[in-house]
Amino acid sequence: MEESAFEQKARQWRQKAVSVSRSCGAGEAEAEDIAQDVMLRLWQMRDELDRYRSVEALVVVMTKRMTWGKAIPLHAPKEEEQDLRTPQEVLEEKENEAWLERRLAELPTTQRTLLYMRQVERRSHEELSQLLGIERSSVSTLLARARRTLLEEIKQRNRQ
Repeated sequence: MEESAFEQKARQWRQKAVSVSRSCGAGEAEAEDIAQDVMLRLWQMRDELDRYRSVEALVVVMTKRMTWGKAIPLHAPKEEEQDLRTPQEVLEEKENEAWLERRLAELPTTQRTLLYMRQVERRSHEELSQLLGIERSSVSTLLARARRTLLEEIKQRNRQ
């Protein structure tokens, strides 16, 4: 799905997600959080959305699963690289990567996905705000929380 088409539908899908989540028993704040998570996941799936007959039905299913606590996995593609490092360096790097992946997985879904979209996809705060239908200040706050959490974890790890 083209970015412009996604932007046009995003508000409608977000409202649907909030509505479904509320009807499943979520409070207002929780419904907003779940809707944000659904929008983030839809954004990640944007290239595959054309194969669904009804994206709105997909929104409903995703929202219900999230509201009832059934996690939907989210992961970024990973490339393996070969180089001339020593086995010790390779092992240390793998351990560091595994540690960081565990820490990233522990971040709230919205923070983790926003961090991915900002750092990997190089999206601006304004783009993230428009694409996901959330305030620009919320984007900044969520990114700052994610970075601060990771920084504290790294500091703690380095002290050990």
